[in-house]
Amino acid sequence: MQRFFYVFVFLVVSFPAWPQSPYVPLNTDYYHLIDRLEIRQGHWAEGFHSSVKPYNRQSIIQLTDSLLAKPTRNYSDSDYFNFAYLQNDSWEWVRGSIDSVKRDPFTMHLLPPAAPGDSKKPLLRSFYRKVADFYSLQTPDFDLHVNPVVGFGAGGEQVTRQETTTNDPIRYPFVNTRGIEIRGTIGKKLGFYTFFADNQAIYPAYISDYAQLYKPASVGGGFAPGEGFVKVYRPTAADSLKRGADFLTARGYFTLNVLKIINLQFGHDRNFIGNGFRSLFLSDNSAPYLFLKLTTRLGSKIQYTNLFTELQNTQDSLQKSMLIPQKFAAMHHLSINITPKINVGLFEAEVFSRDRFDINYLNPIIFYRFVESYRGSADNAMIGIDFKATFLTQFLVYSQFLLDEFRLKDLVSGQGSYTNKFALQVGAKYIDAFNVPNLDLQAEMNLARPYTYSHFGTQYSSSGQGNYAHYSQPMAHPLGANFVEGIGIVRYQQKRWFANGIFGIMMYGADPTGRNYGGDILLDYKSNVRDEGNFIGQGRKTVVTYADLRASYMIRHNIFLEGRLMYRFKDSQYRPDAYTDRLASFALRWNLPYRNWVF
Repeated sequence: MQRFFYVFVFLVVSFPAWPQSPYVPLNTDYYHLIDRLEIRQGHWAEGFHSSVKPYNRQSIIQLTDSLLAKPTRNYSDSDYFNFAYLQNDSWEWVRGSIDSVKRDPFTMHLLPPAAPGDSKKPLLRSFYRKVADFYSLQTPDFDLHVNPVVGFGAGGEQVTRQETTTNDPIRYPFVNTRGIEIRGTIGKKLGFYTFFADNQAIYPAYISDYAQLYKPASVGGGFAPGEGFVKVYRPTAADSLKRGADFLTARGYFTLNVLKIINLQFGHDRNFIGNGFRSLFLSDNSAPYLFLKLTTRLGSKIQYTNLFTELQNTQDSLQKSMLIPQKFAAMHHLSINITPKINVGLFEAEVFSRDRFDINYLNPIIFYRFVESYRGSADNAMIGIDFKATFLTQFLVYSQFLLDEFRLKDLVSGQGSYTNKFALQVGAKYIDAFNVPNLDLQAEMNLARPYTYSHFGTQYSSSGQGNYAHYSQPMAHPLGANFVEGIGIVRYQQKRWFANGIFGIMMYGADPTGRNYGGDILLDYKSNVRDEGNFIGQGRKTVVTYADLRASYMIRHNIFLEGRLMYRFKDSQYRPDAYTDRLASFALRWNLPYRNWVF
C-alpha cells in the first residue's frame, strides 16, 4: 500500500485543488432522508450519483437548495424539519441564512435572519455556538468541527431452545461507546475526517450465533460485527453469557479535487455501492479498510469510481502467527444517467493476494478480467450491473446482478453446476405511501448461489485469500452465499419522532463441520461437496424469520433516545441450532449512527 500513499502525495503536491467537503459517514437513517429527497425531486441529484455512497456534504446542501427552490409537492412539517436538520448538519456549505427553510424544527417559529446553523443557546459562549457542533472554528483558511461520540444501550434477552423447549438464562446485552469525531477543511480545498471510539459490548445471542458462521473474526479471539481486531471483554468471567467484545474503532481520510472533475479520497473507512438495504457489490458489513478512491464526474450524467483497497483475512493467523496476511482488491463502477429518471451502472472487482499491490490493477480504465488473463493469474474476478428508475416523485425501483463465475454450457444444462456463481437483488421504495406524509415503505429480495464470492487456494495462500471478505466478514451480504431473503421496511416520521420496522425471512444452507455446501465464503470452493446438483439452501437448511421494531426521539441535534423490540425465530434442520430470540433494549446515541445488524 506504500504506492497508494506515494500516488496520494504526488497528486496533492502536483495539482491545484478545487473546493471539496468531507463526506457524511455511512448511516442508514441519515441516508434514507437524502434518498427520499432525491425521489421527491423526481430526477437524479445534480451533485452526486446516489448509487455510490458516502455522499459529500456540499452535494447534500446542493440537493436541499434545489428542492427548496423548486418544490415538487407540498412539504409536511417533518419535511421542513429534515431540510433544517440536513442544512444545520453541514452548515459550513450553506449560502445565506437557513431561514430559507421557513421553519425552525425546534421551535416551529419563523427563523430570524441568522448565520447558517447558529444556535440560540450556546454553552459557556464557546460550545454549541452552532446547532450541530459541540465546538467549531471557521476562518477564511480553516474550518473545524469537533463532536463527542457517545453510545450507551442496555436491554434484556430471552432465548428459547426449540429442541428442549427450555429457556436459556436471561441475558443482559449492552453497548458502551465513547469517542470523538473531527472533520473540516483547509482552505476549502482539502477535506479531512477522523473518528475514534473505545467500545465494550455484550451482544445478543443471535450475533454470537452469527460469529460461528465465519469462525472467530479477529486475532484477539472476540467478535464484533463490522469490526476488525476484537478482544474478549471479561475473558475470566465464569459465566460465558457475561463475556463480550472489547475493541477500538478508528476511521479517517483526506479528500480533495485534484482536477475540477476528479475527486481523490485516501484513508481508512467503509464504502457502499448500491441503492438497497443490502448491497451485493460492496456493503458496509465488514470492517473499515485502507483505500484510495478516485471519483470522476462528467457533468451530471456520468460518474466513474475507482476503488483500490488493502484487505485482510484472519483464519490463517489464528493458527500460525499474529501477522495478518494481506490481500488487495481493485474495483470500478461506472454510473450513467441514461435519462433524468433512469440510471444504469457497471461494476467490476478483482481480489488478489500478493506480497504487495499489483500495479497492473492501478490502470483505472482497463477491463480487469483482461489483466488477470494477460498475467496468467488466478485472481477472483467479479462483474455486475445495476439499474434504478424513479417515477411519480414517490417511487424508486432498483436491482443488482453480480456474476462471479459461470460456464454457459453448465448454465444452460440446468444441472446446478457449482461453477454457476451469481447474486441478484430486486427492490422498490415507496415514499409518502398512500399519500401519508413521511410514511415510507421498502421491499427487497436478495439471493446468492452457493460458492459465490468464494475462491480457491493459490500459491500465495492455501486458504483461498481471494475470497470477497475482509477480516473474515463478507464485503457484500452478511450471509455470504447460498441464501435467499425477503425484506420489508416501514419508516414513519413525525418531526422529532422516528419509527422503523424491519420484517423479513431468510433461508440459507449452513455448512456442517468438514462439509462445504457453499455458504461459508472463506472456504476453498474446490472443496465443494459435488460438482452438480447445487442449489440455494443445500446443506443444513435454515430459515430465519424476524421482526425488528425501533422508536427514536431526537432530543436535540444528533442526540437520540430510542427503544427497540426484536423477535427472531431460527428454524434449522439441525435441531440444536433452532431457537427463538426475544430482545428489548433502550439506548442513547450522541453523534453515533445506528447499525442495523439484521442476519
